[in-house]
Amino acid sequence: MQVKSNYDRDIIQWSKQQAQLLRYGKFSDLDIEHIAEEIEDVGKSEQRELSSRMAVLIAHLLKWKLQPTQHCSSWEKTIKVQRRDIERALKKTPSLKADLEDPEWFESTWDKALVIFTNETNLDCPEEPIWSLAQIRDNEFYPS
Repeated sequence: MQVKSNYDRDIIQWSKQQAQLLRYGKFSDLDIEHIAEEIEDVGKSEQRELSSRMAVLIAHLLKWKLQPTQHCSSWEKTIKVQRRDIERALKKTPSLKADLEDPEWFESTWDKALVIFTNETNLDCPEEPIWSLAQIRDNEFYPS
């Protein structure tokens, strides 16, 4: 049971021990409950990253639209990088596409983008999404 108690004290050491137990086939000694939690967290981490990248992208598209006299190459670069990395994440983990089809996920991500936008600009912006996900992901789309 010492392996199980290490989870709360030192997760890195715990994970190494769990990996070793798996490799040696000592399945009865595994901390199954915490292993299951950690596996679920891997998926949640991927989902959070997708939402975060999308929020940064939307915030920059809002800046592009609402601050047309301040366009700069760093905004354009951020937009391109976020779009590229979003597409890579979707290609690497196709099950993330389900998040894109979830209206609650999109609403939550839009809200995160508004926080980023208002913190960086102190400007008001649309509370409700003004673009579709297809537009946001479109490499040719830059709002006027």
